[in-house]
Amino acid sequence: MAYRVPFVDPGKNYEMIREEIDSVYREVMSAGDLIMRSQLEDFERSFASFVGVRYAVGLNSGYHGLYISMLAAGVGRGDEVIVPAHTFLATASAVVNAGGTPVLVDVGKDYNIDPDRVEEAITERTKAIVPVHLNGRMARMDRIETIASKHGLTVIEDACQSLGATYKGRSAGSIGLTGCWSFYPFKMLGGYGDGGAITTNDPDVARMARLYRFNGEDRETGEYHMHGETCLLDNLQAAFLQVKLARLPGWIERRRAIASKYNEGLSNTGIGLPHFDDEGFEDVYQNYVVRTERRDELQSHLRDRGVEVLVHWPKPYYHHAALEIKDRGFPETESISREVLSLPMNVEITDEQVDYVIESIRSFFE
Repeated sequence: MAYRVPFVDPGKNYEMIREEIDSVYREVMSAGDLIMRSQLEDFERSFASFVGVRYAVGLNSGYHGLYISMLAAGVGRGDEVIVPAHTFLATASAVVNAGGTPVLVDVGKDYNIDPDRVEEAITERTKAIVPVHLNGRMARMDRIETIASKHGLTVIEDACQSLGATYKGRSAGSIGLTGCWSFYPFKMLGGYGDGGAITTNDPDVARMARLYRFNGEDRETGEYHMHGETCLLDNLQAAFLQVKLARLPGWIERRRAIASKYNEGLSNTGIGLPHFDDEGFEDVYQNYVVRTERRDELQSHLRDRGVEVLVHWPKPYYHHAALEIKDRGFPETESISREVLSLPMNVEITDEQVDYVIESIRSFFE
């Protein structure tokens, strides 16, 4: 189906930066710079600087950022790691695949882990906590840090959806042992294929990640230091991401402008909007998530009007029996799964298209 307002439009985004993308493509391909060349190193330095940390290590997915972070934190058999009940499955899967057990905690109205519910989930086996900065909004890291320090826990930030977001002047991905990032094509900083990264201020963690991503080998000496994997960021993708990273500050401001337009147009409809009164947050709106008890009806209405919307995780991941994840009771996550809907949010969308989405939603409620 051809949508009047697509959720994202990668082709249009490419046209916006075609000249720069085509130029670096020719540069990389002509030189044969395919694996771990200067483009990857340049992007890692630029990305670390953007996040505000000493090191960035390019990987082939956000999942591998999470998984390698578990290994760096020493998570293994018998260890528990606290993760939000409302998030993408990869957050919990990284814990399981490292040998640990994910212990789920419910989220608050902002869709992020609820600090008030964290301590009750801590046991003598708890090793780490993974706050997820969801939809472009950071978790309450000051409270998370206080709890982690009190109980001797490692903090790993799943920042895959919040590049550029800040809380009380501190950037997502710059606070924990690591920040984990995804460059999946639909992210704010997305490649033309999958990709990811770790950010950290710890030189030992950075070195471990660089070794692990290339089968445990030190490329300068040829010495193998561990049984690793092949999971590094493709050099061509790094070159593309470097082009996009230069555009990102402007793109974030565009997202905030779109969010303000949605807020103004939908504020008196009765639909729940992702604008909160809390001070200290600078959100980047990776997703613009609205909430209504009539979610399924609204989704159908918008589809009929040519507006593409997404529902993230209508079935909470702990309800999938094959995953064998304990359901401790998460009422907010259950409600969210029934009620949330993500509206088109991308830098390709025009003001006229945003107005059409607003008019379409208002027509439903009126």
